[in-house]
Amino acid sequence: MTVEKLQRSLHAKAKSEPGYRFYSLWDKMHRDDIVAEAYRRCRANGGAAGVETFESIEDQGLNGWLGNLTQELRAQSYVPLPLRRVWIPKSNGGQRPLGIPAIRDRVTQMAALLVLGPIFEADLLDEQYGFREGLDAKMAVRRVYFHLKRGCDEVVDGDVRDYFGTIPHGPLMKCMARRVSDGRVLATIKAWLNAPVIERNANGDVKTTVAKDRHRGTLQGGVISPLLANLYFRRFALGFRRSQLGQSGAARLVNYADDFVLCCRPGKGEAAMATMRTLMTRIGLEVNEDKTQLVKLPEGKFDFLGYSFGRFFGNQGRPYIGTEISKKSFARVLAKIHDETSRRWNLDTAEKRVEEVNRIVRGWCGYFDQGPIYEPYRRLRKYIERRMRRWLMHKHKRRGTGYRQYPDEYLYGKLGLFNPHAHRIGRARAKA
Repeated sequence: MTVEKLQRSLHAKAKSEPGYRFYSLWDKMHRDDIVAEAYRRCRANGGAAGVETFESIEDQGLNGWLGNLTQELRAQSYVPLPLRRVWIPKSNGGQRPLGIPAIRDRVTQMAALLVLGPIFEADLLDEQYGFREGLDAKMAVRRVYFHLKRGCDEVVDGDVRDYFGTIPHGPLMKCMARRVSDGRVLATIKAWLNAPVIERNANGDVKTTVAKDRHRGTLQGGVISPLLANLYFRRFALGFRRSQLGQSGAARLVNYADDFVLCCRPGKGEAAMATMRTLMTRIGLEVNEDKTQLVKLPEGKFDFLGYSFGRFFGNQGRPYIGTEISKKSFARVLAKIHDETSRRWNLDTAEKRVEEVNRIVRGWCGYFDQGPIYEPYRRLRKYIERRMRRWLMHKHKRRGTGYRQYPDEYLYGKLGLFNPHAHRIGRARAKA
């Protein structure tokens, strides 16, 4: 049985029998083809590595490495290694902590995800869009827009305080055990949740066991973390669906990872806010009151997944309810371009800088291509041109703006700079 056939079989069984518990899954996690596929996917994802890297594994012999890991799993002697703490910047200027597992643990988590993912996918709700095959953030954005156009003009813009770091282990494991009765699988997931974290500071490496001590938090940065986060948020989504507001259709939930909004019929926003707070408290989570608000359209606006929702005005001055690229999202891409065209890259070739800028802009334009995009794309294009010319002038120790030395034909022709304007036109023709 191939990996895909196994996944289809597990999903079909879970879908057809909502109360069924799978009691023999560990043997599937250490199948040779499952472990090999898990390694292939982890390799494709890349990511930060510790002492052991993908290159070092392959230099020493991939087949032997996979064989040793498979044997550990079969002998049930597998024990996860400590996580490595990495800090990444947040949109509000703070930093988000990630716990990066060693490659052997990443591969094992991916093997577990290949087996468990199809089972729990059958249980996730239509309101949940994050980390699911065939769904993405733009689909969640369109669903919110759909609810607004249907008259849900009161919106609870919700936020959970440190969602990934506060998920309680006990209730989460109960969510897992509702479908999985294989004790070895459950014990391994619990070991991942309790894995210590090694953080480097001025005095050297420091090992902490915060998750184990607090009995809270998922391994954010781990392969299995998105599934666990979705699985636990399902408790809130299911509770809200079964509430009076959910059953009557007076309020609709749209969720992506730890971001969510409740789109409500007129006059139902306050009740939805109260219901949300009650349900969050019941499942052991804390609402971030500083970031949670009730927005009433058309007077108010709110941001969700990088887009701003509210009342805007068209070319003829006519008002409409729609979306636009949020100011934070636009400022963020400008900051990335600024960093990639700073003087610290002066030793790079122009082709290398263009490659890095193109990677950022292509991804950004690929996501932000809904709503009125002409003006932000125009501003983005002008900013990229100005920054690239400035970088080229500094690199070659010249003075001036660079418009004469590096015209558009040079930037877009010789260097191959990505043109957001051309992307916009291409998208418009494709939609037509």
